[in-house]
Amino acid sequence: MATNVKVVGTDLKQVTIKVNPGTYLTDILEQACEKLKVPSSKYLLKHKQKQLDLSNTWRTSGLVPGAKLELVVRSNTPTAINVALQFPPPESNLFPPSGRVTEKLPSDFTLWKLLRQFESGKSSQGKNLNITGRGVAQTNNGMAVGSGQLYYETPVLTIENRTLSTFADFQKTLSQLGYNSGSVLIRLSFRKTDCTLVDAMAEMSRHFKAEEEDRKTESNTGSTRNNETLNLMDAMPEDNAPGIPSIGTPQTETSPIIQEDITSPSTTQAPATNVDAMDIDVPSADNRPVTIFSAPASGTPLAALRADSDDAFAPRIEHAQAHQRLLKTAGENKRLLSDKELEAKAAAEAARVSAVKSIQIKVRFPDNFSAEWPFGPDDTGAALYAEVRKVMANETAPFKLALPPGKVVIRDDDSGPTSKLIGGYRLSSNTLVNFMWDEKVPVEVRKQPFLKGSAVGRAQTVVVPEEPPDVVDEAGPSSHVPAPAPKPSSGGDGSGFKKPKWLKGLGGKK
Repeated sequence: MATNVKVVGTDLKQVTIKVNPGTYLTDILEQACEKLKVPSSKYLLKHKQKQLDLSNTWRTSGLVPGAKLELVVRSNTPTAINVALQFPPPESNLFPPSGRVTEKLPSDFTLWKLLRQFESGKSSQGKNLNITGRGVAQTNNGMAVGSGQLYYETPVLTIENRTLSTFADFQKTLSQLGYNSGSVLIRLSFRKTDCTLVDAMAEMSRHFKAEEEDRKTESNTGSTRNNETLNLMDAMPEDNAPGIPSIGTPQTETSPIIQEDITSPSTTQAPATNVDAMDIDVPSADNRPVTIFSAPASGTPLAALRADSDDAFAPRIEHAQAHQRLLKTAGENKRLLSDKELEAKAAAEAARVSAVKSIQIKVRFPDNFSAEWPFGPDDTGAALYAEVRKVMANETAPFKLALPPGKVVIRDDDSGPTSKLIGGYRLSSNTLVNFMWDEKVPVEVRKQPFLKGSAVGRAQTVVVPEEPPDVVDEAGPSSHVPAPAPKPSSGGDGSGFKKPKWLKGLGGKK
């Protein structure tokens, strides 16, 4: 549902911005600065003297419709942000177990400079990465076509729900995207374009001239890194130049694509195919399916973001009647059950449990990721522990699985009927289980990525179904409220009888 928000500039001028639930606060800042004719890179937004996280959407910001935001001047000193870059296969196999690298970078870094930093910085661990200068041969049904020209494969960055893939997007800084503190996860993928590699490099030189000048300065001072994989200005090949590699062996559509290193264009590098043993999903004996759910993007629960009307919390007459029945039942004397009744009750409970054929158990992990498996009557606590270990990056770390609120711990045991999930623990419906580290696990292990990279790659967002609107009784809410009793007239005793004036004096002091 669209709404409006007011933004007050530093000169006290106000502008109105139309927003939707999915509008990012960075977009509100850019639109406001455009109307106020000031650069958006020098300002931030505040609400009631509190700085807003510009990476949030309007839905997750906690702001009310019609809120008044203030435009404040941004500090010139950039802040450090912990940036994690998630690589796609096969590059993710170079960084087990999670397939990602992390580095602290200033908030004024552009996305292009960020990618170049991951290519040649310390976080690459000396590996020859090619992110910004990839070339792929054009094929048709597995056969090479054309004159041997390479086509540019552009990086595609996914940050939360935003996808950035153009050179104009890569000129934005982390601060312009709303990340001025904390950490951010960037998922990297690649997409083939219709632009040749030579034309793409020429366009890069026009868009990222400042970055190239900084790189040349570092090269003249001897600080150029040895594993630099892209030279946009000096090593740019010309049309039909011998620097463009020829296509030898045809590549099939299912085979790894050709990656070209611009600094050594005559060498074709094949992507690594070795998969780390920690990153292989070992299927269970019964091929039990697993569903991985990603962590929520916002720290605020969705229930706290839903706006409920005040009428939903107003008690009605049926609530009072139910409370009276509860008090009456609690005050009645009850006899203890006989042995026969206890046996019948136990038999009914056993029949109810034996009728359960399958349940879904969801395990919530420390990083707020979760996984869900189906289990049958013969599955034990050991089977649940085994499934959890298969998705863990560190399978040897000890842990416990506890039922909410945490008092009942499922044992890693399959020795008897008491260890069965359905029959022993009486789990008759879909159940949530909490993952808890053992006290012996050090802090360093707990801070490492919890899930394997393959499991994180299959994670899907939890979809919360929208609740239907409250059904309003045809008679209206007034039908639940009893009619108020008539007020007694002045001078009466509450029964409707009015005392005459001569009778009032008879009840006085003697």
